Amino acid sequence: MLKGVLLGFLAFAAYALSDAFVKLLHGSLPAYESVFFGAALGLTALPFIKGDGDRWRETWVAERQGLWVVRAVASAIGTTSAVMAFTALPMAEAFALIFLMPIFVTILSVLVLKEHVGWRRWSAVVAGFIGVMVVLRPGFRVLGAGHLAAVVCGLAGAVSMIALRLAGPHEKRITLYGAGVIGSMLLTGALMLTRFQWPRQEQWLLLLGYGLLAAAGAVLLMLATRRAPANLVAPTQYSQMLWAVLLGYVLFDDQLDWPMLVGIAIILGAGLFTFVREDKVTRWWKRTRVV
Repeated sequence: MLKGVLLGFLAFAAYALSDAFVKLLHGSLPAYESVFFGAALGLTALPFIKGDGDRWRETWVAERQGLWVVRAVASAIGTTSAVMAFTALPMAEAFALIFLMPIFVTILSVLVLKEHVGWRRWSAVVAGFIGVMVVLRPGFRVLGAGHLAAVVCGLAGAVSMIALRLAGPHEKRITLYGAGVIGSMLLTGALMLTRFQWPRQEQWLLLLGYGLLAAAGAVLLMLATRRAPANLVAPTQYSQMLWAVLLGYVLFDDQLDWPMLVGIAIILGAGLFTFVREDKVTRWWKRTRVV
């Protein structure tokens, strides 16, 4: 179990480094183009994720095809929004807004799954949005497309998570993973037909780091959930915030003031509390087959 949790930390370290590579592009490529090449490189993880008896066609053919499409579209929107957010914002600020995802999951659980949510989880929702107001400070700071992109990324991730709850018990891991990479390739590839900029050599190197590190993160996360319960592995994603602060300071000279740090702490606390309540209330990951 300890090895599983440690693998979870390694997985999210790989994801954070992947985000740093795409931020190093500084928006020199359209976001959808970066996502396309990142998703294409993500295909390298498929041989490791494919289980015994799995067929390659199950990457795009699902038992519940409609939910596969929902996850594919949500993944493409979420990943493209994330690239836009990391390009425009300090890494820690972008992560803070993206980490609204558990809050959005709670709201969608009520609207879509008709789950009962008690006052404790609603309190976490309110706290999360208070944290957002502290980070953004509308009226005191100039807000831009990067802030909107980060929030859209969190919302898209929540939609994908709801689809996972519904589809997970019926699908194989290769199908769940395939929805993300193939969906992103198809939708961003279509956008590339309108405008395509061939990457330069240094851009290719950054794209390789972005895509291959994300693929490594997916494989490490798979290994983690095979060795430890998902409810123990899931909170390790919040270690990305520590990486974001460190990488932002070292690589990008990101500066965070005290109000922003307080807001980030509120958002992270609300998200972690939501994870704890999910374990006690819905236990959805124990009903979801992802291995």
